[in-house]
Amino acid sequence: MSAQIANPPMDMPSAPRLQDLLDGVALDATKPLATQIYELLRDFIISMKLTPGCALSEKEIGALLNASKTPVREAIIRLEGTGLVNIVPQSGTYVAPLNVEGYLSACFTRLHLEIGAVRAAAASEGRHAFVPIFDSLLAQQQTAWDNDDFEAFFHLDEALHKEFFRAAKVPEVWETMRRTQTDVYRVRHLRRIRNIRNGAKVIADHKAIIGAILDGDADRAQAALVGHIGSLEAKIKSLTDQPELMRTIETLNTARPRSRRKKTNLSGSEQVTEEACQASY
Repeated sequence: MSAQIANPPMDMPSAPRLQDLLDGVALDATKPLATQIYELLRDFIISMKLTPGCALSEKEIGALLNASKTPVREAIIRLEGTGLVNIVPQSGTYVAPLNVEGYLSACFTRLHLEIGAVRAAAASEGRHAFVPIFDSLLAQQQTAWDNDDFEAFFHLDEALHKEFFRAAKVPEVWETMRRTQTDVYRVRHLRRIRNIRNGAKVIADHKAIIGAILDGDADRAQAALVGHIGSLEAKIKSLTDQPELMRTIETLNTARPRSRRKKTNLSGSEQVTEEACQASY
C-alpha cells in the first residue's frame, strides 16, 4: 500500500469521542478494574469506534471511569501487549495503525489453531454435551442478524468459536489465539461499516461445522471450517478484490487526527494537554 488518499470515504460515519463512549459506564468494584478497563478500550478499538492515531489520555480515562491511575495504566500496558496501542515516550498513547501484514498473519494463526480445535472437538467423547450451548448461540446469532445488530452478532460469533476450543478441551488456546486477532476484528468491523456483510453465510457455515463435530467427522469439520474462515490465499484475494476497503485502511492509518491542544494555565503561560480523540473515518 503506497498510494495516499487526500480525503476519507464520504460514506463512513464519524467516530464518537471517548467521553461519549464512556458516558454512563460504571465499573464493577467487585471485579478487577484493570481487566474491565482493558476490555472496554479493546472493544472500542476493535469495533473501530476509536480509530488509528487516536490519543488515549490515562488521566481522562481515569476521570471518566472514576478509577485510579494504576488500573488504567495496567489496562493500557495490556493493550500495548496485544498491539492495539502504541505508547510513545514524551508524547502519549495512541491507537495503533491497522496492520495488513498483521491481519494476514493473524488469519494464518487462527486458521491452523482452529483446525486443530474442531478436529479435536470431533474426536472428543464429550462433544454432545455442547449441543445445548451450540443451539442457544446459533439461535441468538440468528436473532442478532435478523435485528441487524452487528455488535451482538460479533460477540456471539466469538462466543461460538470459543466453544469449539472448549469442546476440544483446550480453552487456553482460545485465549492465546484471541490475543492475536485484533487486526482481524478491526477489518471485520470495517467491512460491516462499509456494508460488506455475509451473516447468512456465517450462520450456515457455523451449522456445518457443528454438524460435523457432533457427527465425529474430523475431516468434514476441518473442511467446513476452512470454507468458513478461508485460506490465506483467499484472504489476500478478498483484500485485493476490495480496493475501497484497502483505501479506507490506508486513510485511517495516514490521516492521523489531532490529539493535543494548547491551554492557558493560571499563570498565563501555555501548556500542551491531551484531549479526547475525535476522529472520523
